[in-house]
Amino acid sequence: METDGKYNNYRDLMSFTKDELNEYLTGLNEKKFRASQIYEWLHKKLADSYDDMTNIPKKLKDTLAAKYEARPMRIEKKLVSEVDGTAKYLMCTMDGNIIESVAMQYPYGMSVCISSQAGCRMGCSFCASTIMGLERSLTASEMLSQIYLIQKDMGRRVDNIVVMGIGEPFDNYDELIKFLRMISDENGLNISQRSITVSTCGIVDRIYDFADEEMAVTLAISLHAPYDELRKSIMPVANRYSLRQIKEACLYFINKTGRRITFEYAMIAGVNDTPECAEKLVSYVKGMLCHVNLIPLNSVKERNCRASYAAEVRYFEKYLEKNRINGTIRKGMGRDIEAACGQLRRECLEEKSKSFHKNERM
Repeated sequence: METDGKYNNYRDLMSFTKDELNEYLTGLNEKKFRASQIYEWLHKKLADSYDDMTNIPKKLKDTLAAKYEARPMRIEKKLVSEVDGTAKYLMCTMDGNIIESVAMQYPYGMSVCISSQAGCRMGCSFCASTIMGLERSLTASEMLSQIYLIQKDMGRRVDNIVVMGIGEPFDNYDELIKFLRMISDENGLNISQRSITVSTCGIVDRIYDFADEEMAVTLAISLHAPYDELRKSIMPVANRYSLRQIKEACLYFINKTGRRITFEYAMIAGVNDTPECAEKLVSYVKGMLCHVNLIPLNSVKERNCRASYAAEVRYFEKYLEKNRINGTIRKGMGRDIEAACGQLRRECLEEKSKSFHKNERM
């Protein structure tokens, strides 16, 4: 095998699946067990560098280090909520992109929300993540690294993963699937697919593809409006995919996997929190194997949107309950550290931009 061929696009060693790593090392005439050793160091023992790999020959480590970083990401900044212990991380990629991850601690375990892209191009009118557009999609290893860095930093195992941070996961489909298979691989952290949720704003073609992957991962749909005209006014993706198309794709997913879908509904004052919207929401989801997650909006200063009053949110919850639809109000976590997606990243990028222009003028 030509070692400088198809693997030239890997920038870090964590990008290799175990089979890919085995193939690459075979091309270097290394013994077969080396792939298992190195993969375990990276994905089970969560090694930070080649120096940590004590049972790997120095010559091989030097060869690998000359071409590949051991880890594709580092923690740039961490904020911890004084209210509930939620930790918000800014992480920096090897090419200088900034992304966000959040660790939320509950009595039943630790949940981590990760990003799938540096920025977002979906353009939702109430979201901070999309304000500065899309820089690029993340690699599978950059998604993995968010989990690994948080687990090491927090000193406890990650129990649940939500791919609901910055970016649209289905806009980065191939790397997302690779990430999901690697994070649930018994040779790595072996996190159950049933403990993973992937959120999409409704890219219909990919919902069908995702169903056909036959994973046990939970699918969440960022709905946010119960009829097309309203959805188009706050979510540009609705101009491409109608709610009817999304529902058909969701029913296909449910029938194919037998898994319940979660509908995310961010409640925006005076926009989607009226009794009429509650009725239309119930009409849309009734009869489906689903759960509705009502989310009091995290206000963003650049957006002319504010959170619904508690009374409106409770009205929706009671109306769902009255119609025998499973629904809950999401508890806000880390509000004192701006834990909503994109807020901290945006501030960091603005500070860097100001610093750059200041230095330019000097």
